[in-house]
Amino acid sequence: MTTMLSSDLPLTKIGRGKVRDIYAVDDDRLLLLTTDRISAFDVVMGETIPMKGAVLTQISAYWFNKLEGIVPHHMISADTDEIIAAVPALKPHRGELLGRAMLSRRTTVFPIECVIRGYLSGSAWKEYAASGTLAGEKLKPGLVESEKLEPSIFSPATKAETGHDENITIAKMRSVVGDDVAYTLESMTRAIYTLGEELAREQGIIIADTKFEFGRDKNGRIILIDEVMTPDSSRFWAVDTYRPGQSQASFDKQPLRDYLDAERRAGRWNGDAPPPPLPASVVDATSKRYLEAYRRVTGRELKI
Repeated sequence: MTTMLSSDLPLTKIGRGKVRDIYAVDDDRLLLLTTDRISAFDVVMGETIPMKGAVLTQISAYWFNKLEGIVPHHMISADTDEIIAAVPALKPHRGELLGRAMLSRRTTVFPIECVIRGYLSGSAWKEYAASGTLAGEKLKPGLVESEKLEPSIFSPATKAETGHDENITIAKMRSVVGDDVAYTLESMTRAIYTLGEELAREQGIIIADTKFEFGRDKNGRIILIDEVMTPDSSRFWAVDTYRPGQSQASFDKQPLRDYLDAERRAGRWNGDAPPPPLPASVVDATSKRYLEAYRRVTGRELKI
């Protein structure tokens, strides 16, 4: 399978994120194409990570299928041949689509990242360690890094086109989307995370935290969109090595982050674009980490 840095399909491109290229199919449908681009510290690398796009798309497809009957979602199909049958203009591009494309319903997207934290880690731990709060709201004293939170904490954030998303209070979220929508988004977020955390744990993975996006479809329904419980949107830890009171190894781009951290400490990179070139060993280690995340979550090898 060839890697993809960017795409050029015979559809109207309406968006380009750090990882995904978004195409309009018609008034009701989108094609999401997940490339093999990778970013770290808000900088997109010059190299691609083999199989990353397929891993992200197929993990999301796995979860969308598991969520049938629990929450409505935007996925129509992530099967390449089904997508080509629905959009015949894509037939000459089967090799580019293979494994990495998802045909989806169009929605009006809510400008909120719905973050849920089952464990105290990352930016949440840094804020708590400094002030005993999360998004400015007090948590109980005496918590340690990576501790399980009972119950899980819903901590919304604003969606940022560039840079880091900003944690906001639930009161601020209500002022943005209204009380009813805020209640629905939190309820759906908790339902999705509860199912995902339980199923992933059976496969030896802890989903420490994750974030979801939602939109309103043409019928007015609020539905789950974008990616779901992938290594890019979640913090995955191994059940068998989990130890509270310290940071945990993650099934994501950690080899890349470690390399870039070393380059910064050595004064060879200032943290801004352009990033330093990546050694083949870092690219390979990162690709293997993504593939292992897929295997752990789904219980099977990725076949494209």
